Amino acid sequence: MLSAKNIVKYYGKNCAVDNLSFEVKNGEIFGLLGENGAGKTTTFRIIMGLLDSDSGSVLLDGKKIDYSLTDKIGFLTEERSLLTKMTVKEQIIFYGSLKGMEEEEILKKLDDLLKEFEILEYKNRKIKELSKGNQQKIQFIAAIINDPKLLILDEPFTGLDPINVELFKNHIRKLQKKGCSIIFSSHQMEHIEEFCEKLVILVKGKSILEGYIKDIKKEYRKKNIFIKGNIDIDEIKKVSGVIDVIKNIDDYTVKIESDEVVSKVFKKISKCNITKFLVEEASLNEIFISKVGEAK
Repeated sequence: MLSAKNIVKYYGKNCAVDNLSFEVKNGEIFGLLGENGAGKTTTFRIIMGLLDSDSGSVLLDGKKIDYSLTDKIGFLTEERSLLTKMTVKEQIIFYGSLKGMEEEEILKKLDDLLKEFEILEYKNRKIKELSKGNQQKIQFIAAIINDPKLLILDEPFTGLDPINVELFKNHIRKLQKKGCSIIFSSHQMEHIEEFCEKLVILVKGKSILEGYIKDIKKEYRKKNIFIKGNIDIDEIKKVSGVIDVIKNIDDYTVKIESDEVVSKVFKKISKCNITKFLVEEASLNEIFISKVGEAK
């Protein structure tokens, strides 16, 4: 388990991380979210032992993270961190050896992972000769070659098409089943909703929202009604508790303040020719925009 308690980090007078605390249990995928410059990268570097916090602590299985523990951590950075003149094989041997692995073990795992990600034929190709998507696969392989106890994924699906996103997702779930603690950061909220049970949202280094996603959605009272049919937008907008009505390609989204408004909207359209009336919780994307906006 990863435990971060009361982390504080200043760059000069700028507080990059402000008293941040969270836990990631074994086999749990945890979302660390925020706009660019919110403090996520600094937090990752502190967890990795690349930066010292000014106060607070980070423990992995009850131990302070230092060079004796970093071999158990994998980190997929948002930026490309590959040595492009190396071949795939040379690159992974290099990264694996930094994690204390023997070359024979590295090569066996490399072959298995290249097959899984359908790029075995690129084993002896130079990194610079690969597409952006295939470079991302190699970067991911480099992060997981050591079967990490803790894995940090910063925008892991960058440059990937939907088929390859699924390959990544399948392997992330495999690692989760093995008990790997995973910190997941992405601006694509649908991926956070799919993977994470818990999250923290940062604004200027400070947590403004944290907890289980299901509880966060429940407490955020606003809902969406999706309606398909012949309706009068202006009449629905007059209903008390309706925030907005948005016309989509083939249906309408009615944004409402709470569950109590659902019956009012339904009554208003009951005599119309309706083929869909679906009530859903607000998306994590809506909640993120709302909460970050409020914090600013």
